Amino acid sequence: MLKQEFTMTVYTENQIGLLNRIAIMFSRRKINVESLNTSPTEVPGIHRFTIVINETEDVVRKLARQIEKQVDVLRCYYNTADEIVWQELAMYKVPTDEIAEKVKVERLLREYGARAVVIRKDYTVFETTGHREETDKLIAVLEPFGLLEFVRSARVAIIKASRGFHEKLKDFEQRQPSEEVVTNEYLNQQDKVFTM
Repeated sequence: MLKQEFTMTVYTENQIGLLNRIAIMFSRRKINVESLNTSPTEVPGIHRFTIVINETEDVVRKLARQIEKQVDVLRCYYNTADEIVWQELAMYKVPTDEIAEKVKVERLLREYGARAVVIRKDYTVFETTGHREETDKLIAVLEPFGLLEFVRSARVAIIKASRGFHEKLKDFEQRQPSEEVVTNEYLNQQDKVFTM
């Protein structure tokens, strides 16, 4: 089986130390993480890890099962690039005098959907979003004009076939309803309970 790019989406409770436990699973299997993003979801208190790796499907399937065994993990999915909508944000720092002198650069930035975020006397910062190949192309274009710095964010992705995690939670709750909440009748009555 050939290695290919997979995007893993892990839904979790927001707990300290969970990122470390998940990272250890990757390092023990000697799997390099290409990109990692954590963010809140549409459900309050539920967070989502978006992890990009290059591996065989068999390895990714086993890894997803292992991640789901973590107490704070609600669900782990893995998808190929065809099954998700994804973007990355990239920022480019270029000398302002070069930009001002060469109008051609402005045309190129429009062509790549970039926009100026900061314009100072000494440098200008542009940003754009897109797939990695698109942001890489703009690096090649800006290098002759003295590209000073470049940074790219981790991938953010949405699974095309997903109805949202809130729907999955509803389904789960219908299949395995939680125990009925029992109110402690002695709560806030410490004086009556502990008198001697």
